Amino acid sequence: MKIIVTIFLNLLVISSLHAQIKKTDERILDSVKVIQQVDSINTILLGENDTLKLPIADSLWLDSLHAPKMVHIRKKLLDSLLSPFYMLSTDTINNDTIPKSIVFLPRYRMYIDKYTRDTSYISLPKTTGFLDLLTNTSRIDTLKISNHIAPLKIKRVEISQIPVWWENENSIGLNLNEVGFINWNAGGSNAISGVLKINLARTYERRYTLWINEASIRYGLNVQEDKGLTKTDDEIKLGSTFGYRKDTISNWYYSAKFNFQTQFTNGFRYPNTDNPISRLFAPAYLHFGIGTQYKLKSKLFSLYLSPITLKSTFVLDKTLSNEGAFGIEEGRKSRHELGALLQGNWEKEIIKNIAMSNTLALYSDYLNKFGNIDIDWVLKFDFKINSYVSASFRTHLIYDDDIKYKEDIDGDGKLETLGARVQLKQQIGIGLIYKFKL
Repeated sequence: MKIIVTIFLNLLVISSLHAQIKKTDERILDSVKVIQQVDSINTILLGENDTLKLPIADSLWLDSLHAPKMVHIRKKLLDSLLSPFYMLSTDTINNDTIPKSIVFLPRYRMYIDKYTRDTSYISLPKTTGFLDLLTNTSRIDTLKISNHIAPLKIKRVEISQIPVWWENENSIGLNLNEVGFINWNAGGSNAISGVLKINLARTYERRYTLWINEASIRYGLNVQEDKGLTKTDDEIKLGSTFGYRKDTISNWYYSAKFNFQTQFTNGFRYPNTDNPISRLFAPAYLHFGIGTQYKLKSKLFSLYLSPITLKSTFVLDKTLSNEGAFGIEEGRKSRHELGALLQGNWEKEIIKNIAMSNTLALYSDYLNKFGNIDIDWVLKFDFKINSYVSASFRTHLIYDDDIKYKEDIDGDGKLETLGARVQLKQQIGIGLIYKFKL
């Protein structure tokens, strides 16, 4: 009987020990789940208006549960998520136990505006929450922050802008001149004249690439009391230059250049208005070449040098082509030359509201009289009165050895062909100008 009682008591002790071991295991599992939950809540998540969506783990009391590896992972995670925006401090018993207390000391909070992406630091909320674990239970309390950090006022600074690779310049101008006489003893004819000017430019510049496109139109008329309507200006110009450089420091570009020039209406040697001496595409000039261009943007200076340039002269009017006008052979409609071209352009504001533009082109043909130089020189001064009113002085000088001068020397109505001469035109005007961008 004594043996039976002893066995029964031993069974009760073993059962009690088994129950305690099972309870301890369940406690360990619950603690591990709580620790894993704390690790998985991203530690701190703040909602709008500085309210907390999830509690901040501020203090953990877990006795002396042996799990150093898990604590190491949690500590590393918290450091990576909170630093440098929060200061962390821990209170541990030894290296082989879970910390009895992990305290988070908030310092400041970073805020990013979702529209402007500006960054600022704002003060902490008046209250915050922390998670406190006691054995197998948990509760949420509040903790008041006594010292608030004053918010910083951040002035937004735009670091960079969206680059614009295309630039455009456009202008429309009308110059008018008028002279009138009433009982003027010295004599004279009433006259009025006007010149319409349209300039368009498109420039693409990005790192190694430079592409300049220009178009200009000029047309002028003069009305005199005793001579009727005469043309004073007629010009169509199209130009395009494409350049590529090896780096962003160099001002030299490998370039290809295209120019085209013609006119709108018939030209006459006044007062003879029966026989036109020029027409649309009679003449027309085309230049196309490859070479190198030096462009100094800060000084508004450019120089183009092409050792290989094709120059073509077109006379598409049958009558003028049969006469051999503009240096072509009689009966032909075009003439082609291969030579070298040097062209420079310089713009400068001499003094306030007075700007100069100087363009010079020199061309020599390899195949026909190499060394004879064709000159095309335009010098212009613009005088700005205000945003819409300006005055201008313009000279245009041309010398082409292939263009022969014609004049009626005998007075019989027929023009005799003479040698090449310097052609010069000058204009002075005041009028309206409107500049705009598209």
